[in-house]
Amino acid sequence: MEGGYRIPGLLQPYVNAQTLVVRSPGRINLIGEHTDYNNGFVLPAAIDKAVYVAVDKTGGAAYRLHSVDFNETVELPAADIKPVPGHWSTYILGVVAQLTARGFRVPGFSLTVYGDVPLGAGLSSSAAIECATAFALNELLGFGLSLKELALLSQKAEHEYAGVNCGIMDQFASLFGKKGNVIQLDCRSLEYTYFPLELKEYVILLLDTQVKHSLASSEYNVRRRQCETGVSLVQEKHPFVTSLRDVTPVMIEECIPAKDIVYKRCRYVVEENIRLQEGCRDLLGGDLHSFGKKMYATHEGLSKDYEVSCTELDYLVTSVKSRPEVIGARMMGGGFGGCTINIVQQESVEKLLSELTPAYAAAMGRELRHYLVKVENGTSIIYQ
Repeated sequence: MEGGYRIPGLLQPYVNAQTLVVRSPGRINLIGEHTDYNNGFVLPAAIDKAVYVAVDKTGGAAYRLHSVDFNETVELPAADIKPVPGHWSTYILGVVAQLTARGFRVPGFSLTVYGDVPLGAGLSSSAAIECATAFALNELLGFGLSLKELALLSQKAEHEYAGVNCGIMDQFASLFGKKGNVIQLDCRSLEYTYFPLELKEYVILLLDTQVKHSLASSEYNVRRRQCETGVSLVQEKHPFVTSLRDVTPVMIEECIPAKDIVYKRCRYVVEENIRLQEGCRDLLGGDLHSFGKKMYATHEGLSKDYEVSCTELDYLVTSVKSRPEVIGARMMGGGFGGCTINIVQQESVEKLLSELTPAYAAAMGRELRHYLVKVENGTSIIYQ
């Protein structure tokens, strides 16, 4: 055990004296949703739910992958790897493919993966698998890649193997997380600053809608194209603009017709970048209540302008907004399901859940799950 993290019990049978075990966490994002692929700012943090990989060299020319969660094993020759859409092995093999493309030789290995990051909850379990794999192989095989290089490599694995044209936030947060801190990340320069998240009597509560709409991946890519269209329209009058990061609210009004759906998409992103930077000033000043109000404003923008929410997410945010014990809430992640993130007075959590759980079941016909999460360190070796 290194860094205070233990090998999960279900993973221990796959660990021997030669095994390398790496922990890579999921993430939350306080403010800054759908801004990352627009070269804007995000404010994520690593959490205490993670993916673990146990890796051994085999000396052969094949990769043996095993998932504890799915009780499934995949074995294939190193010379014949390819993505299997929707399959857990794709995230691992995508990383191997990216290492190989960079000229690194990746000899045969055995890798077992286990995770307690809830799937489909918007906590980025896929990035955690990619980062755990990239970090472990980098250490095991001595490639000498930096954390930033591993983040970019894992992002490209998601693009080319999983087919999701994601931004850098998920991978960066998983690798660079710092206990008790959020990360203000500039997604253009990859410069970052840690801001202490002093919750005091409050905790972070995630409410899981139990909804996993198939729209999420396809609509994600649609939103990205709409933002690119908006940039093109602004560039006609402001050629220096390269992304929505460079765009001001005045430029939106000036260059994009208000009746155009692209107007709403771009307005949300531009306002969200401003909101995030103001939110960081709230954190520096210890004003958690003002920060929480910005979370509610983010949800409003995501629901009405960016249109990536859903009935269940909107229900949960609306249900807590009038409660004084909940000072901030919004949908989190790509959208169309997953979790809301809530800052809740710790002593009120039990009462909130006892009232909201049956109300949600009655209104939405679904079970409401919840997760209390703490902000933890990023990817690290826990056994070597």
